Amino acid sequence: MRILFIITQSEFGGAQRFIFNLVNKLRVGPKYEITVATGSDGGGNLLKSVQNIGLPIHEIKHLKRNISIGHDILAIFEIRNLIHETKPDVLFLNSSKAGFIGALAAKFPMRIKNLKIVYRIGGWTFNDPWPNWKKKMWAILERISARWKDYIIVNCKSDYDQAHKLKIRPRNKLVLVHNGIDPYKINLLTKEEARLKLFEKISRQWGKVFQVKRIVGTIANLYPVKALEYFVETADYFKKDEDTIFVIIGEGQEYERLQSLIKTKGLEKSVFIISQPTEASQLLSAFDVFVLVSIKEGFSWSLLEAMTAKLPVISTDVGAAKEMIEDGKNGFVVEARKPEQIAARIKEIFDNSRLQQELGIQAHQTVLFKFSLDKMVSQIESLL
Repeated sequence: MRILFIITQSEFGGAQRFIFNLVNKLRVGPKYEITVATGSDGGGNLLKSVQNIGLPIHEIKHLKRNISIGHDILAIFEIRNLIHETKPDVLFLNSSKAGFIGALAAKFPMRIKNLKIVYRIGGWTFNDPWPNWKKKMWAILERISARWKDYIIVNCKSDYDQAHKLKIRPRNKLVLVHNGIDPYKINLLTKEEARLKLFEKISRQWGKVFQVKRIVGTIANLYPVKALEYFVETADYFKKDEDTIFVIIGEGQEYERLQSLIKTKGLEKSVFIISQPTEASQLLSAFDVFVLVSIKEGFSWSLLEAMTAKLPVISTDVGAAKEMIEDGKNGFVVEARKPEQIAARIKEIFDNSRLQQELGIQAHQTVLFKFSLDKMVSQIESLL
């Protein structure tokens, strides 16, 4: 079976991680012939990773994240040419823009016969913090283009229910497939090694060498939907606690705004943003608590990795958070945009070492039994 995977951006975010984990499994054995293509935005980390495991790659020059009529029309023809070149049995589309443009390319000017289209979305784009007109536009585009797709895969129950409510109906079936991870292949450093690397990185960027007892951390692209200003505001509740620092590992467009907020609040000695190494998950063991403050998610990979690393986790109530976390048993779920709730849970964890350990153990067990990579791949293969 020939499968052509297409995604809008080539950075290594959540959707790209899904593709890499999936194709890395599917490539073993003679069943599948896989090609991966991305748009030209994002730096190319996904393409490099895919190329390193021996799979063919393509860059779609005119496929861009932002709407641009000229680029979008040219991207349709680029994708159609790529389909004719690779002759896939399945066109596997990922992310909103590639989902619409890719499906249109398979239909216009005439439908390519015998080509099955699978569309996987890791969080509906109309839930982003955009103006209402833009949200409505994307909801309409998703509803229209759903008719051109055979299967649509979502990764959380809230997105599944929203699709039914908004009548986003593919030709065949809407399917819920949770993300999965191989807990034995996360290359975690020891706590001492991870902290040493983290402090070295902070020292190089900020010229400060110090030791602290506790680190509250998160790993996230610095995008508006990640709402990292609430992570900074949470740190403000610990301003007088010299034993605790807050660390964001990530890069993106919100960097300057977040640094300005840190400075405004006088948190330069307690909140640090460090650039994201290729294997950011290695540093998870440096943290004492992992916090996800997003206002929009599908099924968070960073949260899943933190649970795998046996960290106590606190997440806002977005996407699949309540499907992953049983509040008070294997982590905590709080309201979005409520830093005071996050701060209260962090203090609760810090004040109870037994609770801290138990939350981490239960989080790890949840991943082992509910969110394995093999389970995710098996569900996808059943569709293929």
